[in-house]
Amino acid sequence: MKYKIIAFLIFLFTSNCWSQNGFEFETNKKKISIPFQFINNLIIIPIQVNGVSLNFMVDTGVEETILFSVDESDDVSFSKIEKVRIKGFGNNEAFDAYKSDNNKLEIKNFTDTSHCLYLVLDQNINISSQVGVPVNGIIGNKLFKNKCVKVDYISKRIIIYNNEKQLISAIKNYSSFPIELIHGKPYLNVNAFFNTEKQPLKAKLLIDTGNTDAFWFFKQKDEGIEMPKKQIDDFLGRGFSGDVFGKRGRVPSITIGNYSFKYPIVAFPDTIATSDIDKIEGRLGSVGSEVMRRFSAIYDYNNNVVYLKKNSNFSEPFSFNMSGVEIQHQGLQWITESYENNPVVSNNLFDAYGNKVVNNLKYKFELKPVYVIANVRKDSPAAIAGLQKEDLILKINNQNGYNFTLEKINELLKSEEGKSIEFEIDRKGKIMKFKFQLKNIL
Repeated sequence: MKYKIIAFLIFLFTSNCWSQNGFEFETNKKKISIPFQFINNLIIIPIQVNGVSLNFMVDTGVEETILFSVDESDDVSFSKIEKVRIKGFGNNEAFDAYKSDNNKLEIKNFTDTSHCLYLVLDQNINISSQVGVPVNGIIGNKLFKNKCVKVDYISKRIIIYNNEKQLISAIKNYSSFPIELIHGKPYLNVNAFFNTEKQPLKAKLLIDTGNTDAFWFFKQKDEGIEMPKKQIDDFLGRGFSGDVFGKRGRVPSITIGNYSFKYPIVAFPDTIATSDIDKIEGRLGSVGSEVMRRFSAIYDYNNNVVYLKKNSNFSEPFSFNMSGVEIQHQGLQWITESYENNPVVSNNLFDAYGNKVVNNLKYKFELKPVYVIANVRKDSPAAIAGLQKEDLILKINNQNGYNFTLEKINELLKSEEGKSIEFEIDRKGKIMKFKFQLKNIL
């Protein structure tokens, strides 16, 4: 069977896959090094699925492997299809997916010949639009469960160790922290200081590399979770079951062992988005990739340990989108651009009357990204300026929007307070310009 499939983020399944062996080395090498893309705080790696190369997001916050958004040109075959129901973060109802057993997944010489996949057919959910590059699926527990896995955010490589001898050598100068594995997902204890006049709250958090924020806390789960006095209503992301909204604010500090994070930005998702998700006893939230990227992390699921060592990202400030506008990728467009075919020759061309010929231009056609405004935060600089959801972006600070990557746009919107931003947009055929300044309100 062949599908075109699209989907996004955090999930709960009504049934589970059970594979015999999982990923194993097909080589005598001591370790395997896998380069990854790190885009908008998400790890993307290539994986061969039944012989076809696809891009997967690495998400420690999921148990099963999800496949979506497969190009029609990719002839991927699946067997043993069974219909199931899925529900994830968001306000919408559960929806249909399909379970497929006995798939072959290969990551270099790290192979699973009996891998279970969940195929999501909902065309309205698309992680690629949030990341800005093609993403075909999400892999979590199945990548980590058999071997020790190191995630190095500086070199942008995942290292998989073949045996414990290599691990012993690798963990020198690392601090070890116990983790609790529940349904294949790692939980870590932190101390959260919501109020400097009170004792910290000991909180069990899911290590969730698929969550781009620093920390999430579910305020309805414990009375010790206090909302910051300075907070904003914000769009937190898109889950399988719809958009997730909530509040953001800074808390005094959160510590993981001897590692302390001062005034991190914490997200508090609305109760309605999380009430039916993750009934794990004692879980109060998540630690996301905005924190994990500050470490080199080695996950040892077999011994219920994660080893952490801070890297050069550790002391970076916790920033957020100060514009209040969320941008997403919305397909591609053909762009016609002129270029000088041969500048050396063109500078020495003259017509019959001795006049210099200056027009030696040719034209090329290229596919470029289209960006659209997905959400505008109420009372934000962008909202006050007049930008609206579904505005099509033409230019940013007088540069064509298609010359930016989504990551570069997001970096610009987090850059510095007071920075002027100008958008030229197309609103239902009407070209409009809006200008505002970034404002740090947290």
